Amino acid sequence: MATLEKIRSKSVFLIVVIGVALLAFIIGDALTNSQNIFGERTTIAKVGSTKIDFHDYQRKREELNNQLEEARRQNPAQFANFDTQVLAQMALDQLMQEDIVISAADKAGIRTTGNLLRYYMIENPQNQRVMDIVRQLNASGLSVQTPQQAYEVIFNPKRNGMTDAQMEPFQRLWLNAEKEMQETIKGSVYQRVLAGTVKANDLDKKALYNDYITTTAVDVAYLPYGSLDAKEYPVSSDELKKAYSEKKGLFRVDEETKDVSFISVSISASSADRAAARQLAQNTIKELRDSAGQLSKATKKEGVSMSHHAVRAADLPSGAVKEFVMNAPKDSVKLISETVQGFTVIRVGKRTEAVDSIQVNLVSAATEALGNKVLTALNSGLPADSVSVRFSTDSVAPQLNQWIPLYTAQGPTNAIADEMLDSLRSAGGRYVTLQGGPQGMLIGKIVEQKSPKTIYEYDLAEFVLGPSVKTVGDERAKLEKFLLENKTAADFVKNAEKAGYTIQNFSFTQSTPAVPRMMGMNSYYPDSRQVVRWVMIDGEDGEVSHIYESKNAITPALYAVAVERSYDDFVPVSNPDVNAMLTREVRASKAGDKLVGKFSKKTQSLQSAAQAMGVDPVNVSTFRFGHNAGVADPAVMGRINGSKADKKVVITKGEDGVYVYQVTGKGSEKFPFSDQMYEQQYYQLVNPNLLEMIKGDNKVKNNIYKFEAGD
Repeated sequence: MATLEKIRSKSVFLIVVIGVALLAFIIGDALTNSQNIFGERTTIAKVGSTKIDFHDYQRKREELNNQLEEARRQNPAQFANFDTQVLAQMALDQLMQEDIVISAADKAGIRTTGNLLRYYMIENPQNQRVMDIVRQLNASGLSVQTPQQAYEVIFNPKRNGMTDAQMEPFQRLWLNAEKEMQETIKGSVYQRVLAGTVKANDLDKKALYNDYITTTAVDVAYLPYGSLDAKEYPVSSDELKKAYSEKKGLFRVDEETKDVSFISVSISASSADRAAARQLAQNTIKELRDSAGQLSKATKKEGVSMSHHAVRAADLPSGAVKEFVMNAPKDSVKLISETVQGFTVIRVGKRTEAVDSIQVNLVSAATEALGNKVLTALNSGLPADSVSVRFSTDSVAPQLNQWIPLYTAQGPTNAIADEMLDSLRSAGGRYVTLQGGPQGMLIGKIVEQKSPKTIYEYDLAEFVLGPSVKTVGDERAKLEKFLLENKTAADFVKNAEKAGYTIQNFSFTQSTPAVPRMMGMNSYYPDSRQVVRWVMIDGEDGEVSHIYESKNAITPALYAVAVERSYDDFVPVSNPDVNAMLTREVRASKAGDKLVGKFSKKTQSLQSAAQAMGVDPVNVSTFRFGHNAGVADPAVMGRINGSKADKKVVITKGEDGVYVYQVTGKGSEKFPFSDQMYEQQYYQLVNPNLLEMIKGDNKVKNNIYKFEAGD
């Protein structure tokens, strides 16, 4: 069913709602544009007359890659495990979305006004492209803080002491950003106009209002079907074909789709690997005890890493590390952790007393000569807060009472160079020169420093256990043997369980980023994009792939896939999810007919029917259309709301069970009518997909995998 839901909702044009920081594009495989697609060598995708050129795609990749790098710099923890496999399709989705909307806006004659362009380029600080230009100007030595200042420097270079040639690259960047912004504004305006066409008329709004204020008093008894016995309710192939024919429109697909069976082999460390790790732990302990805390090259080559730490007591990690470091003698060594994931050995270092933060006054001067004057004045009694008064504020910049941390939870900060710190401490409370030269001078003095604290030093030798080369090789040989003996998709599926493998079923298209952990999930098997590429480009119905590999040293995996069937119009009835859905519905319908027949004789009253069904009836005094807990079947819901208050006992089958109900009254609430409220409710009910409205019946022709290198 998950596959079916994925197919139903599939659209390459779904708006990708992610922050700018999330976007990136890093693909391990090389890309090639040597294919001749649609008769055009550089068209990577198209819909209707809208085409995406490979060169535009490459520019989008670079843009997304830069955004990811920036995001990882700003928040490395959040994006450390971001799966870049998904971003190939995201890049194409963005281009498709932009180009389709812009093409429609051009046809509608929408243009961008100068006032709007000025606002988004200069007055709106959220324009990422413009702020990138501001940063580049500063990196080149030009001090600008705002888009307005950037524009002034770029397009009036001589007024700002620059030449036209120096500013020409920045002018190109700005004009390109303007062009992109014009398109963005145009598309935004068009989408607002298009959204405005989806409006409720007076009848629509009144109907929604009436559905809400009209109430029904009803007694309901409900018996769910639960798990139905296939032997008691068999479903024939003819019945499935008939059900499929009636609902075929639900199974339309926008792209060529292939149903596959997939095997993933996650390789763990063997018992031999774990035994070797235990011996490695003992070797590590011996080396740290015998060689002044140094690991041999051989031990490092085995994967043992060494890290040095120097922290305050409060920053020691709680548990075994803290207890051992604070209490064991110097040079003591201990194995503090040994699990199936690896081991950790600790060696205690020296303890020292150190100040963990100081408060300083700093004064920078534009020239060395000016700095000497400032230094003399400060050491002659001039208060630091009077420096800006006596000397030009443009040439002297004081920073008073600045606390500088020398240690944090991560250890020494190195926030101030050792030689500077020594100069400050040996100055005896006077100002000293910390840096000096033709470019200026930095002057400083310690105002206050914290009392010394004990700094604990220790080394951690850590090993993360993964499967050995032999273990991986053994698993690969086993899978290769299975594939040699099962060269067709039918045999692949039939014999997988006997060989110890679990089959997962998926439906792939060119828009599938990688193999998902489960259908419908946005979590993917590492390095599995290569598998999807084989399926979509090389795999034929009935064929089985060779082995693909994720070569992570700690959690490697092997993949193999078989192509069951392919289609580009409708999901066939042979698809497992479609087959299961229709089988379930036909079986439920049969069960409903049987149960209705069984309980019909017991419906002299609702109570007698409920008793025969073995359930308790429920009284609902204000049953509303579309607002009813306990009645999930919309057809039954409609029947109840459309019934007269004749107290007739009705038994009917629903999609999920058998219902018996008795309408005892009709009512109407006296809520005031709000035109605006029901206008909004109508839009939410329709929930228009604007991109689908623009796309219409045009199918997507996505050939992204044809531009990626294969095996």
